[in-house]
Amino acid sequence: MIPPLALVFVAAQANVVTLEEALKTARERQPQLMQAHANTGAAEARAGEARAGLLPQVNGTAAYERTTSNFVAHPGFVPGGASFNTTQSLTTYNFFNFGLNAQQLLWDFGLTLDTWRAAKKTALSQEETERATRLLVELNARSAYFNARAQKELVVVAQDNLGNQRKHLTQVEGFVAVGTHPEIDLAQSRTDVANAKVQLINAENAYESAKATLNQAMGVEGPTDYDVAAETLPPLEGEDLATDRLLVEAVQHRPELASLERQIEAAALTVHAQRGAYFPSFSTGMAVTAASTDITDLGWNGNLSLSMTWGIFQGLLTRETVREARYKLTAADAARDLERQQIRLEVDQARLAVRAAKEAISAADEALFNAKERLRLAEGRYQTGVGNIIELGDAQLALTQAAAQKVQADFNLATARAQLLKALGRS
Repeated sequence: MIPPLALVFVAAQANVVTLEEALKTARERQPQLMQAHANTGAAEARAGEARAGLLPQVNGTAAYERTTSNFVAHPGFVPGGASFNTTQSLTTYNFFNFGLNAQQLLWDFGLTLDTWRAAKKTALSQEETERATRLLVELNARSAYFNARAQKELVVVAQDNLGNQRKHLTQVEGFVAVGTHPEIDLAQSRTDVANAKVQLINAENAYESAKATLNQAMGVEGPTDYDVAAETLPPLEGEDLATDRLLVEAVQHRPELASLERQIEAAALTVHAQRGAYFPSFSTGMAVTAASTDITDLGWNGNLSLSMTWGIFQGLLTRETVREARYKLTAADAARDLERQQIRLEVDQARLAVRAAKEAISAADEALFNAKERLRLAEGRYQTGVGNIIELGDAQLALTQAAAQKVQADFNLATARAQLLKALGRS
């Protein structure tokens, strides 16, 4: 049973979730990772199943019968001309039969051995797929966290906007009361306050929704009565390098590419294994039996054997199986090339997104500074009677938009760095 979120996160101060806590919980509780880990275990078990054919096969049997002993002559089983009389009796006897059989494969031209090797490569491929799932889970958790953090900051922007609108309403009420400004300014200011309240409600709702999305990204069922810390990703090593230089690291560390390499190796081994079916299979065996009507007086027999099995013609089954394995090898090669192209695209997009976001932050900072200065001037002009309520409202709206734009720029940079981390295969 998954504990509630409040029990999963125990913050040092208030009920605040940090980025590291969110990532840790996602790694431990995200069902996608649990499923990927189970798939890895299943692949390793299948490799063990494939190995079974290389090990001795030992079977034991035990049988009990209550049977009659009437003799019935059978043509071909008795000498010609011999006379045997068929007996008729309802008397029954106990009959005990015990056996132990062991068989060991000696050689089948790689059919079993290379099938096992291919299964082991497939298990290694699944391990890399599990690691790729981990990177994706971490990206989703980071993105959801940064979105929640951005929505929290937009709540602050909406609160500041409402506070300024209320301050303006108080000023307008005073000016209208003394007759220095028209009553229409009071109606406009009250409307602005009402709109600011709606914006704050929407911002708070968006924050709660973002935390619900964060819960899902972490794989946790629980309430959203917590806050996210004001954290972001610091600059990444090499984030300003060219795509070709970053691609070298990505090719070395992306688990998807490593997974496909293991699949290619498995497919090549499968081709070789299936070719082994063209040739005979050699095995040796040993059997021991003990049987009697009296379990205390068993008679035993034993034998050693060397056998060859050769499927000389099976309706062209082996030929088609080999063809299928070759086509799967070709498909695996193509999938690797496609993945390399996809990795290059992801690295290029993430690198450009980081660069654009960094430039956007500088522009957003400048816009926010100018918007604050504009509001300061508009407030002064309105107090002295030079400006009007529309000019004041436009200045307040510009400040709110600039503040939201700054929040968006910070969010874009954090998510772009998270995407670059995943594109490079860094955890």
